[in-house]
Amino acid sequence: MTTSDDVRKHALALPETTEKIAWSMPTFRVAGKMFATLPEDETSIAVRCPKEERDELVLAEPDKFWIADHEAMFAWVRVRLDALEDTTELRDILTDSWRQAAPSRLLEAHPELDPPTTA
Repeated sequence: MTTSDDVRKHALALPETTEKIAWSMPTFRVAGKMFATLPEDETSIAVRCPKEERDELVLAEPDKFWIADHEAMFAWVRVRLDALEDTTELRDILTDSWRQAAPSRLLEAHPELDPPTTA
């Protein structure tokens, strides 16, 4: 099972990521911009996700993804940690959210974090 320790390990492994407590919960930031949080009892994470993709994720896998009421107007989605297949899936989700928050200088400096291309 994926845990909050796995979240910290993978989030903090991303370039220039820091952990900061905000709103009484751990948040993860790149260059000062938040890309993930560990809300409530640390059984889920909230990550950046474009609204169009977010809605598709929630419809496709409602046991894994959902939208918290107070985040509905923002481009964020919640992910249940115990619904993830493995830590590779967690790493991919965190990396995707990190890319959305990271400045272009970091994206350019770390092409290994680009999403895989499909042929």
